[in-house]
Amino acid sequence: MTYEFTENFDVIVVGAGHAGVEAALAASRMGCKTLLATINLEMLAFMPCNPSIGGSAKGIVVREIDALGGEMGRNIDKTYIQMKMLNTGKGPAVRALRAQADKAFYAREMKHTVEKQENLTLRQSLIDDILVEDGRVVGVETATGIKYGAKAVVVTTGTALRGEIILGELKYSSGPNNSLASITLADNLKKLGLEIGRFKTGTPPRVKASSINYDETEIQPGDDKPNHFSFLSKDENYLKDQVPCWLTYTNQSSHDIINKNLYRAPMFSGVVKGVGPRYCPSIEDKIVRFADKDRHQLFLEPEGRDTEEVYIQGLSTSLPEDVQRELVHSIKGLERAEMMRTGYAIEYDIVLPHQLRATLETKLISGLFTAGQTNGTSGYEEAAGQGIVAGINAALKVQGKPELILKRSDAYIGVMIDDLVTKGTLEPYRLLTSRAEYRLILRHDNADMRLTPIGRRVGLVDEERWLNYEIKKAQFDNEMKRLSTNKLKPTEDTNEEVQAMGFKPLTDAVTAKEFMRRPEVSYADVIKFIGPAAEDLSPKLIELLETEIKYEGYINKALDQVVKMKRMEEKRIPANIDWDDIDSIATEARQKFKKINPETIGQASRISGVNPADISILMVYLEGNQKASRNS
Repeated sequence: MTYEFTENFDVIVVGAGHAGVEAALAASRMGCKTLLATINLEMLAFMPCNPSIGGSAKGIVVREIDALGGEMGRNIDKTYIQMKMLNTGKGPAVRALRAQADKAFYAREMKHTVEKQENLTLRQSLIDDILVEDGRVVGVETATGIKYGAKAVVVTTGTALRGEIILGELKYSSGPNNSLASITLADNLKKLGLEIGRFKTGTPPRVKASSINYDETEIQPGDDKPNHFSFLSKDENYLKDQVPCWLTYTNQSSHDIINKNLYRAPMFSGVVKGVGPRYCPSIEDKIVRFADKDRHQLFLEPEGRDTEEVYIQGLSTSLPEDVQRELVHSIKGLERAEMMRTGYAIEYDIVLPHQLRATLETKLISGLFTAGQTNGTSGYEEAAGQGIVAGINAALKVQGKPELILKRSDAYIGVMIDDLVTKGTLEPYRLLTSRAEYRLILRHDNADMRLTPIGRRVGLVDEERWLNYEIKKAQFDNEMKRLSTNKLKPTEDTNEEVQAMGFKPLTDAVTAKEFMRRPEVSYADVIKFIGPAAEDLSPKLIELLETEIKYEGYINKALDQVVKMKRMEEKRIPANIDWDDIDSIATEARQKFKKINPETIGQASRISGVNPADISILMVYLEGNQKASRNS
């Protein structure tokens, strides 16, 4: 079939949530004529759930998006009301930034950015069909019958794909926040041959700030020390007038209310069919699963400076409205709270992610990419991380350039995508630091050092960001060299100074770098002996130097593992391999290989249910085929 198109684009992005805006901005900034189509322009980059960006592992993803040239970090740095570094009492591998957002300001500012972007057309339009010819995408069709041509399409429909809101006994078709659901597109994706799953997520009630008794809660202020998500943000612009959050708890009365109404809870009455998130369960699920706990934390999070709405983090629920009201009033500080919005659950369709390549292109249809909650993830940050990768790869495909695959050792984004395409997911996927085997080299403080050269290579890092990176890299390298060459000798004067500082005296000459490896020694201590650097170094760069030096042994071990795994990743598996032709491979491994079709030995080795013996047999088979090809 040959289609007549009203307008032609290089890349079309369907859906303008956090994945969609990053995909569209990436493609357009790389020079592609791009269309961003969304059901409702007022929902662009909207936060239908928690009013925050970042958190454990997620905050590192935001830094990675920024380092690649994405927008989420810059946008939250313009619109936050509170900033906080998490896990400061733990090791550097798990530290991450979290910001409370002004929800309306965040969406409005991102919309302005999209509207001003060159090569990018923003249009309110409901996309019903992905148009395909001979196994490759050629465009999309709207609900009004308009056809737009494209060389690549990125689907980022979030929770709108056949979305249904569930509140007690009430269930109705809807996207997030009572927006329009996308029904026909879900049917279209099935007709195209994609395997579809069904997931569920939820959100808590919102209460009126002036009706909260804050005297009964614990204040949770932001940090005084400047921190930002974007490597371009300046410390002098750090917000002094931050808005606090507040901590309270459920209690036995709260739990009794839930237990006596479980028969009315959609999660337990059979109304909810989709699989919910393990790491962000509803309050009724928590009460049942953790019956031994006598209370659960609840954070009261303001949704902005110009609104009275306060989000009750930790109280996600789909219980009937009357039960929600009784539950809220059982909580300390909320006894007279006015509930402005009820919590609800939402079920939605997903594209099962084992059908994707590591570029986020579907294996079935050339030029069709998917990203965000469409792929079974949860969270704005996970969505945005996939969005920028899908947008980059869509642009590279259009331009005929080599694709971008972020490895597990490159970024948390790489860990997430590899998990999705290699292992799939049976529940809404959430990034955790424990998922990353190389987390000591995937820190929040070095995201620019890891990824900015990659962003530059694909054409997404502009001159300002590249210059900042080059200056920082040169300062880091020069100071590391100076610390590695300057020595402290065990002279009487030096040891007097060392002991006066409370440290053990030197017995041999050591470099400043070796001296700094002592847990109690800081960079500030070292420069008392060797003098300051030729240039003023920022506190962030000094922190990076200290981390790299103090954890050098562990970092080098991780890098050795990366080199070993790289050999596995470089061993490609032919796309046309006949898995039934491999003798002695276990039945489970054969089934998994057929389902996922791994592209490298490294990916094959990470598939659940595949053991080392299966990998050895596969490698022998591939080597035998290579020899046979050479001899023929």
